[in-house]
Amino acid sequence: MIDFEIATHIDRPVADVFRHVCDPQLLCTWQTNTVSAVVQDDAGPIGLGTRLHEVHRAPGGRELASVVEVSEFEPDRVLGLRVVEGTPVHARFEFVADADDGGGTLVRMRGYGRLAGALRFAQPLLQRVLRRQFQGDLGRLKRVLETPRAAAR
Repeated sequence: MIDFEIATHIDRPVADVFRHVCDPQLLCTWQTNTVSAVVQDDAGPIGLGTRLHEVHRAPGGRELASVVEVSEFEPDRVLGLRVVEGTPVHARFEFVADADDGGGTLVRMRGYGRLAGALRFAQPLLQRVLRRQFQGDLGRLKRVLETPRAAAR
């Protein structure tokens, strides 16, 4: 089983961080392996049940498509994503206002899933790779949102 948690503090209000994470058009600004993310059926704003067609760049440059469904959605609090087509590694983001620092946000991310068949033997390696990748992604999210240009949005 793959199951890991990471966290980072971002010096921006919860609403700003949540909005950025939930915008498919901005996904490639902080996830380096994301090629594209498009809401299926032009369903409007992201919410519970929304499906996204995502394309990610795998090691070696190969592109992998997946369909991801919003499985949890509490504005400014929780975003859960469940892979319905593709490698079944799901994600859950929690956004917590940090009252001690005057407006910052603690972002907690959990990645989890269970691979089947021969891939199940690769789970320990994949967990380490994904943990490292998402730690870097949260670091990029922090840098993107804490730059003066992002603050003006």
